[in-house]
Amino acid sequence: MDKPRISAYNGVMTDSRSSTSRRRFLAGSLATAGGAAAVSAGVLDPAAAAVPPDTSPPPPTAQPPDATLRRILARIDHERIEANVRALAGFGTRHTLSSQNDPDRGIGAARDFIFDKLSDYARRSDGRMTVRKQSYIQEKAEGIPNPTRITNVLATLRGPANPRRTYVVTGHYDSRVTDVNDSTSDAPGADDDASGVAVAMELARVMADQDPEATIVFGAVAGEEQGLYGSTYLARSFKRRGVKVQGMFTCDIVGSSTAEDGDRAPHIVRLFTEGVPTAETKEQAEIRVAVGGENDSPARQLGRFVREVAENDATRMKIATIWRRDRYLRGGDHIPFLEEGYPAARFTEPYEDYRHQHQDVRVEDGVQYGDLLRFCDFRYMAGVARVVGASLWSLAAAPGVPRNVRIDATELTNSTTLLWERAPGPDVAGYEVVWRATSEAEWEYVRRFGNVNRATLDISKDNVYFGVRAVDAAGRHSPAVFPVPVF
Repeated sequence: MDKPRISAYNGVMTDSRSSTSRRRFLAGSLATAGGAAAVSAGVLDPAAAAVPPDTSPPPPTAQPPDATLRRILARIDHERIEANVRALAGFGTRHTLSSQNDPDRGIGAARDFIFDKLSDYARRSDGRMTVRKQSYIQEKAEGIPNPTRITNVLATLRGPANPRRTYVVTGHYDSRVTDVNDSTSDAPGADDDASGVAVAMELARVMADQDPEATIVFGAVAGEEQGLYGSTYLARSFKRRGVKVQGMFTCDIVGSSTAEDGDRAPHIVRLFTEGVPTAETKEQAEIRVAVGGENDSPARQLGRFVREVAENDATRMKIATIWRRDRYLRGGDHIPFLEEGYPAARFTEPYEDYRHQHQDVRVEDGVQYGDLLRFCDFRYMAGVARVVGASLWSLAAAPGVPRNVRIDATELTNSTTLLWERAPGPDVAGYEVVWRATSEAEWEYVRRFGNVNRATLDISKDNVYFGVRAVDAAGRHSPAVFPVPVF
């Protein structure tokens, strides 16, 4: 077969010190998203029409949005996102150590606002969605000078067909200033991270009346700035209960598309995905490295899946997949999930303006800084919400991943035999084997098989990387699973 032409865009960010190279990179990166935006219905970014359309074909593994997903994404409202961000920023500070009882200021007021909003969405769900406050007392620890109640607010949309298979999206609703223990100064936290919370809340609103196959949890977690405490408790609670989390996203700092020097990337969101899994044993990691699977962790497969389902005319966005766990010197709420062995990734804006992030509210050269609303782009947040929504819904509507995927390496042969255990659930119609050259980042080829548990291809396993994914009768596929060698 002919090798499909791969887009020049590969998710690698250029040197951020050079605005010229950045603009050159973004010009190519925005082509697909901007071109789609120029011809799509709805309110568009004025800059979208200036971006030429991309003529490269979609990857062979791309999954176009179906009618249900299009309806869901069309309901995402940037004005509702803005209202929620403004409300959260209006509580003055949402520091984890701030007041939990003041109805107008502090983290307690923010907690109750989020709970009330999500409960309102749930009331319209005809019983599909439930909302609760998950609280615990965090004993004295780093960043926690005294025992402190930490509360996550969770809206759960139960999937009737496969309720234990679960997908999670969170933002953190606590905020801070420069001094991480300053719980009284104003810390509006509009971008970090009212933006991510507002995205999760809006997705809960537009999906509340839907019926996914699997369960989706929309969360607002606390204690992130003090040390990822709320997310750690949430991930461990899932693990203790045996919940099968097959994908988790944190939306953290997703409110602005503008860099310090004014460069804009209104159609790009970064997605950070780790390589060798955090939770792998030393022996497992050695096997992965020995067979070249450093770029095929469950988190990387989740990232590939996002690009397959969320780069299209319904989202009008591009995903810059960054092959590392998180940014230098920082970490987000996906990390506790990775530590528990769950596939997880971080969505964040294309640039970060450090002049206002985690800084006290102040004025410099006539410009006010301090993570304020003036830095937010609410239409951009809606674009991020469409990407995350397309990813979550596509995961929850498709079959789960096949289990115990193996590659037969017991004999010297130029063919390849793959084996797996069937994915649970009644909707699995068959399986697809995907593969790519070892020098490529994305899947290049796909071959469909029936509802079987093994496949043999006349392709040498020495020369390519393989993956196996489940598919239903409508063609919706799961993320791929990298095969473990059987010697």
